[in-house]
Amino acid sequence: MKIVILSQNPNLYSTKRLVEAGEKKGYEMLVVNHGKCDLVIEKKKPGLIYKGEELLNVNGVIPRIGASITFYGTAVVRQFEMMKVFTAVESQALVRSRDKLRSLQILSRAGLGLPKTVFSNYSKDVSTIIDNAGGAPVVIKLLEGTQGLGVVLAENRNSAESILEAFNGLKARVIVQEFIKEAKGADIRAFVIDGVVVGAMKRQGKEGEFRSNLHRGGSANIIELTDEEENAAIKAARVMGLGVAGVDMLQSSRGPLILEVNSSPGLEGIEAATGKDIAGLIIKYVERHAEH
Repeated sequence: MKIVILSQNPNLYSTKRLVEAGEKKGYEMLVVNHGKCDLVIEKKKPGLIYKGEELLNVNGVIPRIGASITFYGTAVVRQFEMMKVFTAVESQALVRSRDKLRSLQILSRAGLGLPKTVFSNYSKDVSTIIDNAGGAPVVIKLLEGTQGLGVVLAENRNSAESILEAFNGLKARVIVQEFIKEAKGADIRAFVIDGVVVGAMKRQGKEGEFRSNLHRGGSANIIELTDEEENAAIKAARVMGLGVAGVDMLQSSRGPLILEVNSSPGLEGIEAATGKDIAGLIIKYVERHAEH
C-alpha cells in the first residue's frame, strides 16, 4: 500500500508520527508538499506531478493542510479524488471546515449547541452586535485566525466596542461570541475518526489566559466524555462530513457548546494526553477504505 501525506513540513510531529505508523505496517509512506504539486487536467485522465514525476499507484491520501494554503491544498485533494484515490479528509469537507461562519451555520442547522454568535458585514452599529451576543464580556474572533491567534476577550462594553471598531476599520471580518464564564478558560478537544471518538482531552489555559490552545501555553489532560459530549462530537464531525476531526467544545450549564471542528487536528497534544496511538488509528482508517 502506498499512502501520501500532504504536508508542507515533513518535520512536524503529526507528519512524522503518521509516517512512522504507516511504515510500521509495512506501507510505503510518501510526504508530499501540496504547494509544490502540479495538476494535470485533461479529459478523463487527471494527473499529478510532484518534483517532475507523476504520482502513480497511490492507495490513500492523508491531507495535513495548513490554513494559509487551503485553496491550493484543496485543489490537490480534489485532484486525488478525481483519480479515484481515497482521502482521509474530503476536499468539500476541508473547504467547509475552514470557513468558520459556514461551519457554525451547518452546526446550528444540525441542532448542536453553540455559543451565541453574531457576524456582520462591518456594521457600524457595534453596540447592538454586542447586545445580540449576550452583552459584555464577549469573545471576538478573526474569521481567518488559527491556533488561538486573532481571538480577543473584551471584558467590558467599552473595550468590545473599541475592538470591533478597530477591526471594522481594518476591514477584518470577525465573529462575536458570548463568553462562557463557567468553562473557566478550559475546553475539550474530542478526536473523532470514522464516526468514533478515539480520544479526548481537556485543555486548560495558563493562568490569566482564557484561550486554552496548547500553542498558547495551555496544558492538556485526558478526560472521560459524558454521553452528551460524545454524541455532540460525533454528530459535529458527521454533519461537517469529516472522517478525521478535532471537535472543540466548551462545557456550559446548558450542555456542550461546539466552538470549532478542525479538519487537520494536531496529534501531539492528544497522543501525549491520552497515551494512545492516534496516528496508527488514522492509518487503520485509510486502510479500511482505500483500494489495495
